Amino acid sequence: MPALPKKRTPYGFRFIAGCATLLVMTTEARDIQKRVLPNGLVVLTETMTHVRSVSVGVWVRNGSRREVREENGLAHFMEHMVFKGTERRSAEAIAREMDSIGGMLDAFTSKEQICFNAKVLDDHLPIAFDVIADLVLRPKFDSEDVKKERQVVLEEIKMDLDNPEYMLHEIFTRGFWPEHPLGRPILGTPETVKKFNREALRNRFQRWFAPDHLVLSAAGNVSHEAVMELVEREFGGLQASGETDEDVAPATEAPIHIESKKELEQCHVCIGVPSVPLADERRFSVAVMNNLLGGGMSSRLFQNIREKQGLAYAVFSELTPYSDAGMMTVYAGTAKETVDQVIDLIVKEFRDLKETLVTEEELRRAKNHLKGSLMLSLESTSSRMSNLARQELYFRRFYSLDEILAGIETVTREEIQAIAREFFRPEQTAVTALGPLNGFSLDRSRLAC
Repeated sequence: MPALPKKRTPYGFRFIAGCATLLVMTTEARDIQKRVLPNGLVVLTETMTHVRSVSVGVWVRNGSRREVREENGLAHFMEHMVFKGTERRSAEAIAREMDSIGGMLDAFTSKEQICFNAKVLDDHLPIAFDVIADLVLRPKFDSEDVKKERQVVLEEIKMDLDNPEYMLHEIFTRGFWPEHPLGRPILGTPETVKKFNREALRNRFQRWFAPDHLVLSAAGNVSHEAVMELVEREFGGLQASGETDEDVAPATEAPIHIESKKELEQCHVCIGVPSVPLADERRFSVAVMNNLLGGGMSSRLFQNIREKQGLAYAVFSELTPYSDAGMMTVYAGTAKETVDQVIDLIVKEFRDLKETLVTEEELRRAKNHLKGSLMLSLESTSSRMSNLARQELYFRRFYSLDEILAGIETVTREEIQAIAREFFRPEQTAVTALGPLNGFSLDRSRLAC
């Protein structure tokens, strides 16, 4: 089977192609419980008695979109800094303690959350929980460590800027949502990172890491009561901040940006349109459309651009939804001689979705692919832990697997066409191209769909 490109995304309806013929829809009864502490901390658990592991995560409801422009990248930098040492543990002690129990400790920053999580054998949950609580409650933010970690993050930015696909999507997003935090890079810029100091970290930490800004989720071979005992001990006495942040949805623009980078061998193209927010009632229709457009090896983009024409190795579509905005993008990497042809073929797929109803067979295949990917994704304790938290963060309730499968199943051909007609419009289609493109130009008339 030919290799498919991998794409790092914070979340969303991007499913890697897999073996999805049709499934027998049997779902299990999930033992999920929720409790909200008086200080606002939300605790979610799922007991899975058939496994021997437990995954636990603390999710902060503040990501890079809550940063002011001058502090762009501070959320990600804070995620780095908590691992440099706490009041109880050095950086080495944190690593040694998790390694000694064979556990996995990780963290990430997205545009709307920061997450610290661990996966361990069920017997070792108290140790892992103590380490995570230490990270999110008692970081030292030592000034000397801040200086060292600034350099580490600056090298991380350089590393990503050496990746043309990353650079392409950053340029695209900046133009798609200009003057808005969602359009800024999660890592920040060299200019902002160089100014970070201990005082800025402490100020943001006290506001963002208050219990009423946290969601704690756990899934695996553990009872709700056992988790609550650990939570009460570490988080029960904390005081709520009482602060709320009002987000403003971004205004979307549709620039055409051509950037020549002659040292690259390949031309990289990103074409995107607005899409729905993550909790929008049309999310299932958009997910099915994205899947049949460019979500797998049988998708239209993959078949028509890679398999039939041989114009690209990597070509796919993906959704990037947030709480109040979303975008659908198509990526392709191709030779400089075939950029025009690839763009025309992508626009043709947009046009076809608007003009002609998809076939019943294609609709069925896309639905089955989504269902199979979803069910396979819930096989691990870490994915279920994340699933619990994200549903709370975006929906404030839990949707069962049966409800989600039913939502996918009810999508019609007419709904897909209506979504395509709403979003695939030349005046709201943005394009970014990066590579050896000297002399290449693109008129908006070529985006007519």
